[in-house]
Amino acid sequence: MDFSTTIKKLGIEQALKYVFREPEKNLRKLIDWADRFDRGEFAPQRQAVREAIANPRDPYYPLVRRLLTDVDADVLKTLAVNFFVNANLSGWPVQERCRRKYGCNIPWAILMDPTSACNLHCTGCWAAEYGNSLNLSLDEIDSVIRQGKELGVYMYIYTGGEPLVRRDDLVRLCERHPDCVFLCFTNATLIDEAFADEMRRVKNFVPAISLEGGEEATDGRRGRGVYQKAMRAVDLLRRKKLFYGISTCYTRANYESVTSEAFYDSLIAMGAFFVWYFHYMPVGNDAVPELLPTAEQRRGIYERIRRYRRTKPLFPIDFQNDAEYVGGCIAGGRRYLHINANGDIDPCVFVHYSDSNIREKTLLEALQSPLLMAYHKGQPFNENMLLPCPMLENPQKLRAMVSATGARSTDLQSPESAEHLCAKCDEYARLWAPVADGLWQRRRAEEKEKVAISVESGS
Repeated sequence: MDFSTTIKKLGIEQALKYVFREPEKNLRKLIDWADRFDRGEFAPQRQAVREAIANPRDPYYPLVRRLLTDVDADVLKTLAVNFFVNANLSGWPVQERCRRKYGCNIPWAILMDPTSACNLHCTGCWAAEYGNSLNLSLDEIDSVIRQGKELGVYMYIYTGGEPLVRRDDLVRLCERHPDCVFLCFTNATLIDEAFADEMRRVKNFVPAISLEGGEEATDGRRGRGVYQKAMRAVDLLRRKKLFYGISTCYTRANYESVTSEAFYDSLIAMGAFFVWYFHYMPVGNDAVPELLPTAEQRRGIYERIRRYRRTKPLFPIDFQNDAEYVGGCIAGGRRYLHINANGDIDPCVFVHYSDSNIREKTLLEALQSPLLMAYHKGQPFNENMLLPCPMLENPQKLRAMVSATGARSTDLQSPESAEHLCAKCDEYARLWAPVADGLWQRRRAEEKEKVAISVESGS
């Protein structure tokens, strides 16, 4: 850790200690102090926090209060330092230097599947097609993290399979890399009191619990009693004062359930701090294209989640509809990549084609491989940020990249051709494009109006 990073780290630690003495009073003072050193950076974000903590009627007032009262102080301090300092203030400039130096994408986050094994047998799960026998070893995962940190990457995300099948190894990795943040998408059924205590001890592990809606919806796809096990885990995490969130996938069938105001309010009542919304992807030979949301449903999701974001104390990330905030598709190493349990390096957790394996190449060599360089040169795949994906909304782009680079399917049990996958997306892309164009034009008009008002008011 260099000197400037150490200063930033100590600054956040001291600031949090100060805030915890009198949260509301001192947080406002801290933001006022930060304004004196403003260089035009993050002013809207500071103003949003100021309004949230000063106004009990602000929708994010309860969320800020809960962060300061419901999360263990040492856990919050560790996550704040690792996320804001290591992954962003210090890590981001290193990533940018490496992008220029090596002429390729460098990710902000790396997703890994520690295992293909899972303790559940959910209907329609594409991960199940990989079987239950693949694993990345502890040392292989550790090597990826060490290589990533050399490139400025301090954010790591576990998918699967069920990552907590390997929970002892995941704890060891938290211990080996206390300067990183580890987010884990999990069904939560393996979270017990002993593991919750381990999370509180290492402080840098964040679970995102997967729910498909309420009890009936979740148990219907995952098996009887799974929802109640997840709720017991949520109660345990809350009692242990840990930071956690929810993830859910919307389909044509569950659209109303998982995006309803009642479901969203239930997540707030659970004490969650964030929710990831994922669009159903027709990945795998056994996928069901009929589960793809209709164009009107996706429009509804776009509008509902943005309304909730403005009015409710829970922060949502809409993976498919929030591309404007990251400049389009984030995959292919641009802001993230995926390494499956066989070591294959995919451009995306939903795009199972690869020309590299972490057991045969370094991380940097994989980022410079033909497939990931095709992503690098092809981004953005569409100027409309509501059409970001080279598979779902621009399937001709993925067809071309896979064909040109000779990338192979990474599904060892049931390999799927790019043509088969993309053909399932063609009609969806055709129907969504005009709706997306209308929404995007409206969004651009709103932004221009905001700028005009700002100029007129002199702010």
